[in-house]
Amino acid sequence: MGTTVRRTASGSGTAPWEREEAGQRPPLWVEEPARKRRLPDPVRTSAVRAVIIVALTMVQAMVAFLSALAGSWLSFPMVLSSVASTVVATWGVLDVWVTRQVWNQRNGVVSAPSSTARRLRRERRRARRQARAEGRGKVRIRRRGGAGQLSHP
Repeated sequence: MGTTVRRTASGSGTAPWEREEAGQRPPLWVEEPARKRRLPDPVRTSAVRAVIIVALTMVQAMVAFLSALAGSWLSFPMVLSSVASTVVATWGVLDVWVTRQVWNQRNGVVSAPSSTARRLRRERRRARRQARAEGRGKVRIRRRGGAGQLSHP
C-alpha cells in the first residue's frame, strides 16, 4: 500500500506528522484501572520461583528425551535428574498454594457472608438489645424503691 493510497484511505488527506502538529493525535498511553488486585509479595515471590523451576524442569525433560532418542550415554543421568526435578517442581507449585493460604489466614480475606447469615446475625443482635433494654428497665424500677410499681399513687 503506497503513501498516496494511505492518504486517500484515511479520508483526511493529511499525513500523520501534520495531524501531530494540529493536536489531533490520540494519546500514546491511556491509564486503565487494574482488573485484579496484585498478588501479595510473598505469594508473587514463590510463584516466580515455581515458574522458573517448572521451566527448567521442562527443558531438562526435553533434553533427556532427545538424548534418549539419540542413544546418548547422557540420557540415563538426565532421566534420573528429570525425575528429581519433577519432584522439586511439584514442591514449588505446592509452595505457591501454601504461601497463598498462609497469607490469607494471617492478613485476612474480606468475606461477604450470605444474606441468610446476615439476617440471622441481625435477629440475634435485636434479641440481645431487647434483653439488655428489659434488664435495664427492671433495674431502674428497683432503684426507685417501688415494689414493681411504675407510677406513684
